[in-house]
Amino acid sequence: MQASSPILFVLHIAGAAALLIWSVRLVRTGVERGWSVPLRRLLRRGSNSRWLAALSGSGAAILLQSSTAVAILTANFVAAGTLAGAAGLAILLGADVGSAIVAQILLTRADWLVPLLLVSGVVMFLRASSREFRMAGRVLIGLALVFVSLSMIREATEPLRDSAALAAAMRYLGGDLVTAFFIGAIFAWAVHSSVAAVLLFVTLSASGMLPVSAGVAMVLGTNLGGAVIAYVLTLNSDIAGRRVVVANLVLRGGGAAFALVAVSMFSITFDFLGATPARQVINLHLAFNLLLAVLALPLTAQILRAATALVSDPAKAAALARISALDPAALGDPNRALACATREILQMGEGVEAMLRSVAGVYQKWDDATAQAILTKETETNKIHIETKLYLAKLQRMSKDDETARRGLELAEMAVNLESAGNSIAHTMLDLAKRLDEGGTAFSEKGGLEIRDFHDRVLANAQAALNVLMTLNPDAARALVEEKEHVRNLEQALQRSHLDRLKQGLVESIETSNIHQETLRALKQVNTAFSMIAYPILSETGDLLASRLAGASKR
Repeated sequence: MQASSPILFVLHIAGAAALLIWSVRLVRTGVERGWSVPLRRLLRRGSNSRWLAALSGSGAAILLQSSTAVAILTANFVAAGTLAGAAGLAILLGADVGSAIVAQILLTRADWLVPLLLVSGVVMFLRASSREFRMAGRVLIGLALVFVSLSMIREATEPLRDSAALAAAMRYLGGDLVTAFFIGAIFAWAVHSSVAAVLLFVTLSASGMLPVSAGVAMVLGTNLGGAVIAYVLTLNSDIAGRRVVVANLVLRGGGAAFALVAVSMFSITFDFLGATPARQVINLHLAFNLLLAVLALPLTAQILRAATALVSDPAKAAALARISALDPAALGDPNRALACATREILQMGEGVEAMLRSVAGVYQKWDDATAQAILTKETETNKIHIETKLYLAKLQRMSKDDETARRGLELAEMAVNLESAGNSIAHTMLDLAKRLDEGGTAFSEKGGLEIRDFHDRVLANAQAALNVLMTLNPDAARALVEEKEHVRNLEQALQRSHLDRLKQGLVESIETSNIHQETLRALKQVNTAFSMIAYPILSETGDLLASRLAGASKR
């Protein structure tokens, strides 16, 4: 490429940046699909102390290569009442540090590593029989492509180091730190990855194109943009979860703005952070997040109380009534009518998922308001179930098409399964939690941990099932059915573990034996109900046999 060709330069940089964004996403989705349950367990169990919570957040962010993904998981835990808000904020502060560590790791230059990662990743992805190994292959491929994209950026910028026009533009950013700051924030938001944004800016600094001052300002802006991503993605979450994310936004974004002001006012040099411009910029990113975590961790409870004033309780605002998606005018068009029914079932599934998320809290501490909210939501889902079945029955009377009848029957079965899951939560599980409270008893420490972990696994599968319903992705559907088998085996193992504790004569296990076992069975039934969403998709692709997944005997 010639330095005099701006079009080719933009094309090469855009292509390399696109590959970088995609590669980071590839690694994150691989980790999420392969190890989402252990990661969720790591986050929840790290809540015993603020420093341990921060460490668990850092570890999760390093594995996911995304502090945003950790923020969303944490907000869900806080909303469900299974994680204290102060511990959730500590996890987010640690995740910001973990995200900065990821950038440090990915900037390592090792040309021999790329072919090794690609060969290993492709072989594992194509040949491995277990999902975990296939996803490990996906992660290795993503890491290799990250290194390739960074090499592409370095090669694209090499001929332009002597460009007078480009040097003038970059010098301008070096003098206008506010503009550079907002460019960094906007870019991080646009690509939805602060890691990718930091890697791009540091690589441009390493090539000599971007002055250190501009690189520092852009990386500080990336911290603001990264915090905004999580804020926007959790706008519809429960208020308790949103407060944690808002507190992190104020800390990270406000801290970045304060650091920018300090850099501008005092003309700070960064030689103490490294010998090269790239090292100075990337080390400042890590130092900023480390310092922020160290200063804020002892004050998480106070900061969270202050955030309460920034996030008002939506219960005080007037609520709009739910509008049914079942449009009678669409019955004359079968495809449109089926789409309406699918939207209604999705709303029903979201309601049941909200019930499942909330019921975990009442097992730990009974709350009449939460229990009533679950019962109200169950009444609403029952109403949706009946209305959807009647709508689909009317569609079948009006349309004699076999395909419409088949798809209508599948949707009706989904509605029945989701209604059954709602009943299990609102009646079986809620009654069990009430018995636990009225009896003044509690699960043994190990038993309670098993219940929480199993509940979290079922909740993750419920969320995955709703994604399958929206995307109709066969791979995701297969993974959901595979997970159903894992849950069944896990439930049996947990039942045996409980019986072993009974043999040992543990008082807590004896007092809560029936409640423990019935809770496990109820959660398994809920998991099965959500897993059934995948069956019609796999039936169409030929992946489903009469009683098991096709190809399961080979695994």
